[in-house]
This record gives sequence, structure tokens and C-alpha cells, in this order.
Amino acid sequence: MRSKIVAGNWKMNTLPAEGVELAKNIVAGKGSVCECVHFIVCPPYTHLSEVAKVLAGTGIALGAQNCAAEEKGAYTGEVSAAMIAALGCRYVILGHSERRQYYGETSATLNRKMEQAYAHDLVPIYCVGENLEEREAGKHFDVVKAQIEEVVFNLTPAQFARLIIAYEPVWAIGTGKTATAEQAQEIHAYIRKVLSEKFGAAAAETAILYGGSCKPSNAAELFAKEDVDGGLIGGAALKAEDFLAIGSNGFGK
Repeated sequence: MRSKIVAGNWKMNTLPAEGVELAKNIVAGKGSVCECVHFIVCPPYTHLSEVAKVLAGTGIALGAQNCAAEEKGAYTGEVSAAMIAALGCRYVILGHSERRQYYGETSATLNRKMEQAYAHDLVPIYCVGENLEEREAGKHFDVVKAQIEEVVFNLTPAQFARLIIAYEPVWAIGTGKTATAEQAQEIHAYIRKVLSEKFGAAAAETAILYGGSCKPSNAAELFAKEDVDGGLIGGAALKAEDFLAIGSNGFGK
């Protein structure tokens, strides 16, 4: 059975003390959510060390929002996979639409980042998805397929077995728009089909998360779909009550 995952991407929000408080509130309320839900929180780099202390022994996992494509060296401002792993991270978000859009990340760059993540025993949460123009032009399947083939298809079977996919309808991120549950299921099922063409039956075990304006009010409808295994949560992850409610509404108490 695939994991039920609710991952919080805090993006560039909260100061360190605020992040610690948010983590404490998530830990305090976790008992109200089904134990079947696997929670992951991904704070800014500056918070990782202190948030790791809060999460220790709670069953809530720590992730980073990105990592460098290089192992180490003269790369001012970069943070390596080894560094985030040393702070207790088990997960790393790679290929987020904001990284692709604002910082020009390409499949070539992401292949290198994936290598670094696996080299340091991190589980990548690899993001794919189309923008509004691509969706309206009917190109969403082609865009998502290319993002998978150019990066995920380069993984070994052992690496693929540890991968999480997050589908982001870019047009729904931070806009208040949300893909319908039917739209989400359609593309999640398509992603699983593409994965199965390369990795066979193993694709049935890959967790595919929905990542576009998921909130407590729509979590149950989205997560009820066969190929939607949870969410990569943005804005709603910044309030412990909302973040936990996504888990309890989506998967039960």
C-alpha cells in the first residue's frame, strides 16, 4: 500500500523562532490525525537545525526545499545535499515550479541535484506540472511527460523505489484556483502510466502528491481519488491547524 503523505513547503516564510513555534504546534496536534498519515515539514534552510530538534522522536520528518547540484566547493550561497542531510533532513524538494520559473532550473540541473540527493540518502520529492498557458493549449500531458522522461527515467530501479512525485498545476499555486478532483485524478493516473512504461509494476507503489492550493476544505475530495496519495502543501502549511486538518480531513482521525 502506498504511503499517505502530507508535506508542508514553507517556502520563504517565517523567521527561525516562528518556524520553531509552528513546528511545536504541529507536533502538539499530530495526535488528532490518523497514524497512517506521514507528515513532512520543509522549512527554510535557516530553520532546519532548530526544527529538527523539535521533530526528534515525533514521527514527523524533516525536509529541505532545495539542494545544490554540486557536492562542495566554491559555490557561494549554495547549500549541499550533504549539509542538509547532516542536519537531519530525510527529504528534499527538487524541481519546484518556482525554481524552474524564477531561477531557470533545467532538467540538466535537476539530474545533477537528484544525483546529490541520492548520494546522501535523501528522498527527492520531484515536482512536475504545467502553467496556465500550457494547460489551456492542451499541452499539460506533454509537459509533464517530458519533465518525467528527462529526469526520472535516468534513475535506477533502486533509486526510483525511493522517489516521491508531486504534481503541481502551476496555474493553481498561490492563485486560489484549484484543479478539480477529477482533473487531479486524470493527470495523476497519467503520471503513473508514464512511470509504468519505464519502471513497470513498481510505479504502482510510487506516492504521487497533489500540489496546487490544497486546503482543509478540499483535501477529502482530492485524496479520495485513487491515484492521489496526499499533498505538497504551500500556504496552508503555515498554520498548524490547517496543515493538520488537511491530514485529518483527507485521511481520517
